[in-house]
Amino acid sequence: MVEWLLVPAAYLIGSVCSAIVVCRLMGLPDPREQGSGNPGATNVMRFGGKKAAGITLLGDLLKGLCPVYVANVLGVSMDLLALIGLAAFMGHLYPIFFGFKGGKGVATSVGVLLGFSWWLGVAVIGTWILIYKLGKISSLSALVASVLSPVYAWFVVGDKTIVTASAVMMVFLLWRHKSNIQRLISGQED
Repeated sequence: MVEWLLVPAAYLIGSVCSAIVVCRLMGLPDPREQGSGNPGATNVMRFGGKKAAGITLLGDLLKGLCPVYVANVLGVSMDLLALIGLAAFMGHLYPIFFGFKGGKGVATSVGVLLGFSWWLGVAVIGTWILIYKLGKISSLSALVASVLSPVYAWFVVGDKTIVTASAVMMVFLLWRHKSNIQRLISGQED
């Protein structure tokens, strides 16, 4: 039963907002008060540069990957593994340490998917890169990769709970990107 403590631990790890921590350590403004107001790597890039954005991206990815990876090493069930991944992801979206107002979850979801299966994560990252190369729109790349993630999970992992967890993350990512989707439809997305 101790392994079930990994779920709240994953949520707490996910709740550490990399963008806010990086910006404070680098003497940059609070990302919630700059640019798009989103505490994520893309927004940090706008006002903090590539280095700050890269560190933010890595931090967000690792907080999704590490709890799932540790759980995998401990040999937890697929059901518990899926819950741990979702807990880390939800911690990023609704962080207890920052008033339950977090980022959009793209990098953290990729970290979770990498934890489920390296090949699954690589497929999603490859899709993001391909769509970005074609369209040069970060949000479109994230949305396409997210929509395909449950399909990839089905073929790569083949476990219903992992596919379901991927689908749940996809739904939340679509919801968190609703303003981006509206701008994409109207042709106004950067």
